[in-house]
Amino acid sequence: MGLQIVNITCPGCGARVQPNATLCEYCKGPIVITSFNSVAQMSLPLVNKYANAYKKNLLEAPDDQNLNTSIAMCYLKLRLYDKAFPAFEKAIEDNFDNSEPFFYAAVCLLKGKKAFLAKREDINRIEELVNAALSIESRGIYLYFLAYIKNDYFKRKFLNTSPTYEECLAEANKLGTSECDKQMLFELLNVAKPKDF
Repeated sequence: MGLQIVNITCPGCGARVQPNATLCEYCKGPIVITSFNSVAQMSLPLVNKYANAYKKNLLEAPDDQNLNTSIAMCYLKLRLYDKAFPAFEKAIEDNFDNSEPFFYAAVCLLKGKKAFLAKREDINRIEELVNAALSIESRGIYLYFLAYIKNDYFKRKFLNTSPTYEECLAEANKLGTSECDKQMLFELLNVAKPKDF
């Protein structure tokens, strides 16, 4: 099967863009969203506009990892976790060199609620996804999220876990997790930062 060239439109202005373009030559907006930081400061109406454009582009290329990641990031910003999670899963398929979809899929499983309220099977899946992200790229924010899970779920329910939340937190701090990353994580999770974090 040969390489398929997909013609997509700019989510911001609707202009046709060149394959592999990262910014629209007309409106200078991002074509694909590869990180949550790209949508973090966007207004909700603009994020919704981007999501609708990605939905249309996905009709032409439903397996495109970049488009699936982009729409998933939009859904995550809109707190549509049940839509974001399958889009992240689709972005993960056959794309084992990008750690971010694994991490954000794990975030979606909490559905904007405290880890303490999650089902055990969701916690197990979150741990799998975060560990997969860590096996691709060792980032402090991933360990910081894992520390939160181990604190809010395992510690609060008096369950043993290894490594402990303190060990994950120490490793996250050793890797240099910034205050900005920590703040972004708890905004993503839609929960208050625990006192001991």
